[in-house]
Formats: sequence, C-alpha cells, structure tokens
Amino acid sequence: MGLLSLAIWTPIAFGVLLLAIGRDEHARAVRWLALVGALIGFLVTLPLYDGFKLGTAAMQFVEKADWIERFNVHYHLGVDGISFWFVPLTAFITVIVVIASWESITERVNQYMGAFLILSGLMIGVFSALDGILFYVFFEATLIPMYLIIGIWGGPNKIYAAFKFFLYTLLGSLMMLIALIYLYNQSGGSFDIATWHQLPLSGRAQTLLFFAFFAAFAVKVPMWPVHTWLPDVHVEAPTGGSAVLAAIMLKLGAYGFLRFSLPIAPDAARQWAWLMIALSLIAVIYVGLVAMVQKDMKKLVAYSSVAHMGFVTLGFFIFNDLGVSGGLVQMIAHGFVSGAMFLSIGVLYDRVHSREIAAYGGVVNTMPNFTAFALLFAMANCGLPGTAGFVGEWMVILGAVKANFWIGLAAATALIFGAAYTLWMFKRVYLGPVGNDNVKGLTDIDSREFLVLAVLGIAVLAMGLYPRPFTDVMDTSVAELLKHVALTKLN
Repeated sequence: MGLLSLAIWTPIAFGVLLLAIGRDEHARAVRWLALVGALIGFLVTLPLYDGFKLGTAAMQFVEKADWIERFNVHYHLGVDGISFWFVPLTAFITVIVVIASWESITERVNQYMGAFLILSGLMIGVFSALDGILFYVFFEATLIPMYLIIGIWGGPNKIYAAFKFFLYTLLGSLMMLIALIYLYNQSGGSFDIATWHQLPLSGRAQTLLFFAFFAAFAVKVPMWPVHTWLPDVHVEAPTGGSAVLAAIMLKLGAYGFLRFSLPIAPDAARQWAWLMIALSLIAVIYVGLVAMVQKDMKKLVAYSSVAHMGFVTLGFFIFNDLGVSGGLVQMIAHGFVSGAMFLSIGVLYDRVHSREIAAYGGVVNTMPNFTAFALLFAMANCGLPGTAGFVGEWMVILGAVKANFWIGLAAATALIFGAAYTLWMFKRVYLGPVGNDNVKGLTDIDSREFLVLAVLGIAVLAMGLYPRPFTDVMDTSVAELLKHVALTKLN
C-alpha cells in the first residue's frame, strides 16, 4: 500500500474500529484509541515531505488501480506542489481536534471521535484523487460525517444548521457531477483529470463547465453571496467541528478551482476572472464589515473566515505567481489560525457556556496564560508580520498590485477591517476589569489545553517567520499551472 493510501485509510480504519467497539462506559479507552489513530494517521504523512522532489510539476507518490472497469474509473492517487501540504495539514488538525475534544464530549464519544477520523481520511482523499469520479466520491462523502457532527453534538438549532450545510453543498455538487459526465463523454470515456486538462473545448462549453464547477466550489469556500450557511453552521457546530470546518473543509472548494476550473476551462477562467475578483473583494471588504457588528464570538470568526478565504480566490484569479502561491499559503495559514481561534472560543465556552462577547470582560485577570495564546492568534488573524496570517495575505496583495493597483488597494483595506473586528473582540472579552462573577470564577488552561494551543502557536509562528518550506514545494507546480492557463483550449 502506498503512502497516500496509508494516509487516507489509516484514520478511516481507526474510525470504523471506534464505531464498532466503543461505548460510553469505555469512553477513556475510546479517547486513547482515537488519539493513537490520529497520531498514526499524521505520522504516515511525514515521509511524504522527505520523499517529495522539488523542481518538478509532475504528480508524485502516484498509485493507480482499476476500480470500475466498465466505465474506465480508476483508484488513482497522487500529489503535486499544489495539493501536497493539505495532506499533512489535515492529519495534523485531526490530532489537535481529538486532544481538544478530550473532556468536552461526554456522550457517544466513540461516534464523535470515529466521525472525525473518517472525515480526516476522506478529506485527504479529496486532495489526492486524480480520477474525476474518485474525487467526487471523496468530495461528497465528507458531507456525511460533518453533517452528523453538527446534527448530533451541535447547539440548540443544530438540525436546521446541519440541513442548511448539507443542502447548500449537495446542490452545488450536483452541477459538478453533470460537468464530470460531460467531460467523460468529450474525452472518449476517461475520468482521468490530467486528460481533461488537455481536452480542447469550445468557448460555450468552457463557460458552462466553469459555472458548473463554480456552483460546487464557491459554496464550499464559501464565496459571497453563497456564504450564508457558514455562520449558522459554525455557531451550532461543536468546537471540534468548527475547527475542522474552518481549517480544512473550506479548502476543498478553493483547491477545486485550481484542480478543475482553471486548467479545464482556462479561456472561461480568464473571461470571467473579473467576476471572481469582484466577488472576492466583496467577501474581503463587505463581509469584514459584517464581522464588526457581530455579538457572538463564533459568528465573528466565521465571517472573518469568509473574508480571509476571499483573499484565496482573489489570489487565484489575478493569474500571477505571487497571487496563486499567496492564495495557497493563505489556505494553509488560515488552517492554523482559524482552527486556533475556534479552539480558543471553545476553551471559554466549556467554562462559561456562552459565546456572547457581552458575557465576558477582563478574562486576562483570571486566565493570563490562556490570554497570551488568544492574543497571539488574534494578531495572526489580523495579519501581523511574523505570524502565519501575514505571509499569504501579503503575497496576494503584492500579486494584486502587480496585476492592478486599485485591486491591490481594495484588498489591502481588509487588513484594516481584520484588525478592527479582531482587536475589538479581544478588547471586550479579555482586557479591562473582571466583567462579572462568571469571569471571576474562571480557571486558567490545564496542561492538555496548553499543549493544544502551544502546538498551534508554534505552527503559526514557524510559518510566519520561515514560510520557505511551504513556498518551495508549490513554486514549480504553480508556474506550470499558470503556463497552462495562459494557453487557449478553444477548438
């Protein structure tokens, strides 16, 4: 079995094992088994970095086997510089979430942990799939564990939020399925994504395909105006669900643009780039303003996620190396920072059972160690130089200025809004005198919570201070993609 298959199926196997053997009276053993499964799942991704060859845009660690021979469907896996980092990132965030959920989940622990491990394997499958149907199966299958995580362990309106999440994402994906079937017929019966990249297509066909893929991926990112499901889902989802959704799941849509929309329909991508840039700037500016008026911490961070993901799609559609690489770096950085922000809110919620900003005040007086971490993550969310949040946004702004000064200027305003809503929340929750008796009775983070936040803090600083390992891996693949997109495919 290849490394990518191990990365996909190890967490899924442990997840299925947890579903089969666990009961609430064995909750302690279930948690340890989940942690072992998540750690092994992460460890099997590490040799990928050691074996990854720089300087080539070719797919690496390729595995191919017949799956549905009648329709020429293959179990075909591989990663390049664009998809590589999302494999270890997904496994890493899964370990963090298992540790973070250690005490907060007390009912159906085996099902909760099992759902996360299965979800981890499925998401790695999305980033590794080189066959259209395999990609679609993994892409859709991720909905099931996340739907259950929201619907079973969520807040008071969890059923509404779970249905909204499922319907929005499923409807968009059905459009993608039609596009995949069309490409299968046009290519003479192949579901190989690389074959589709070379397929000549008419302008009309490219436009229809571009918007079919847009329907699936824009909802997942989510782009404005199809972002409305995200705040509802974040507010209702358990802390671990919010962390994985923000850190990894939103990236599935952004990744889809690079793997499908741009290389399969390059002429349409260039033709409609103005629309994508406009929608991205609306997300960056308007949604940033919406975040400022939120009273719920989770809702504020959820809207901030939409704004930060707007940088990603903006970077992709300005068609230069700084923009695309910056968008990819921003996806990875957002994985660390947004995951950390949601887990920090979870620490407070576990103690006070409120996410309202007004329910806090002066937390620094009772939880100084925790406040230090919260400050670091708030600064990273603002895009402070030296943190992971700065690198991607800076690269995208540079790329945008290179393409068009006014687009770059509009994108840069997001840094002001980001600082405004993040620091406003931080001031009201953490600074000043103790706000009420609930805050007065708070206890600082324990060793488990310290470990989770410290590991994320190290990741945020390491990426901010030395982003080169990330950019080195992606440079050649990004250059190759841009070269491909610059050429016409009109037949």
